Amino acid sequence: MGGGGGGKAEKARRSPARVRLWVARASTVLLWTCVVHLAAYHELWAPGVLTMWPGCLTQPHVVRHPSEEVAAAAGGRMEAVRALALPPKRIYKNNGYLMVSCNGGLNQMRAAICDMVTIARYLNVTLIVPELDKTSFWADPSDFQDIFDVDYFIASLRDEVRILRQLPPRLKRRVEMGFLRSMPPISWSDISYYHHQILPLIRKYKVLHLNRTDARLANNGLPMEIQKLRCRVNYNGLRFTPEIEKLGRRLVQALRRNGPFVVLHLRYEMDMLAFSGCTHGCSNEEVEELTKMRYAYPWWKEKVIDSDAKRKDGLCPLTPEETALVLQALGIDRNYQIYIAAGEIYGGQRRMAALTSAYPNVVRKETLLPSDLSLFQNHSSQMAALDYMVSLESDIFIPTYDGNMAKVVEGHRRYLGFKKTVQLDRKLIVELVDQYRNGTLSWPDFSSAVKASHTSRMGEPSRRQAIPDKPKEEDYFYANPHECLHQPDDLSVL
Repeated sequence: MGGGGGGKAEKARRSPARVRLWVARASTVLLWTCVVHLAAYHELWAPGVLTMWPGCLTQPHVVRHPSEEVAAAAGGRMEAVRALALPPKRIYKNNGYLMVSCNGGLNQMRAAICDMVTIARYLNVTLIVPELDKTSFWADPSDFQDIFDVDYFIASLRDEVRILRQLPPRLKRRVEMGFLRSMPPISWSDISYYHHQILPLIRKYKVLHLNRTDARLANNGLPMEIQKLRCRVNYNGLRFTPEIEKLGRRLVQALRRNGPFVVLHLRYEMDMLAFSGCTHGCSNEEVEELTKMRYAYPWWKEKVIDSDAKRKDGLCPLTPEETALVLQALGIDRNYQIYIAAGEIYGGQRRMAALTSAYPNVVRKETLLPSDLSLFQNHSSQMAALDYMVSLESDIFIPTYDGNMAKVVEGHRRYLGFKKTVQLDRKLIVELVDQYRNGTLSWPDFSSAVKASHTSRMGEPSRRQAIPDKPKEEDYFYANPHECLHQPDDLSVL
């Protein structure tokens, strides 16, 4: 009897332990069931919950970037590279693959890349790393990874869209055999065009190639999340390669050692003059040379151009001589360094004489670091990337023409805190210059008029001007992405 009573007592003692074990097992099953359900809502919950479970969905990715290296104060020793943890991958049903071929120069392609990433995200497709233009006037053979940090590009945006370096093998073989639907999307389209016209084609063919990407997404009328993603790609997802960033920082450091500097985007290069037909100040031989070049490129549609009329309408880049007068009229200190962010100036030293006489500290990357640019020679986009970095860091940025670099840099400088960017009123300037040169306007009056007309054209906070049905005439999104900027309270939201 005693032994039987002891057994019952032992069972009674073990009962709570069994209950606790059962509860623990049930809790584990319940917890993992929750995790599985949360996986279906990964985009919403992963950043806060699932990243605590290594290997559950995707582990946080770490990218190390040389731009995060900090020089130690003693001995020039480099401190440990700061690791940047990136968000987990977004999980979504893939509707197909989008290939894109960008066209134009560096900054036109940069804006296009931002648009294509955004489009891929909202179509729930996989984007293949964009192909860069190798057939334009500049004939730059650079690939994406030669200019941008491709690993960071893919990893930093993985919580929005899946990006691959190349197609999966089976689809790649089909493309190599010629089975690829290729087309240009309609310019200035809103996101509904891509949902209703482009997405069905991707679903049908599995792979779609967009062979032109310039200005294919509207400036205005898009949801806020789309505009913010365009900004995120531009200002956070696109980093230059470590080699470009390292040399860009050295250029800025060399300039800073000698005081303030102005970046002058002097768009007075042969290709621009031939394309625009602007020949003011050129000799007869130069006019003939530029005209021949314009006719040599069939994709430059406009052939017969009235240079004088175009200049008076403010549609020509300012000449170096006009630019020198404007800088002086604006009161730019003669001792400031003037960094020329441009290719070879047409007419060489003869056309630059007035500018270098007024500003003796005119410099270029080729004069600042002559022995370090050998790897970048004949790669115009990589050279333009260096100019881009210096332009962002300058005390003042002044473009003499509103091309793609002028607009994209202007917007980036706004994003960095509305850094001073002088938006020249070229139509007014050429009128004032002509009056000054023919003696009907004194220098004090000329200078006062230039200053007064540009007091509100310094890159200060403002809203884009939207012109319905005329997207080419309205303000460009990347020049003033106001949806992404910290605006003063008195600027009403559009």
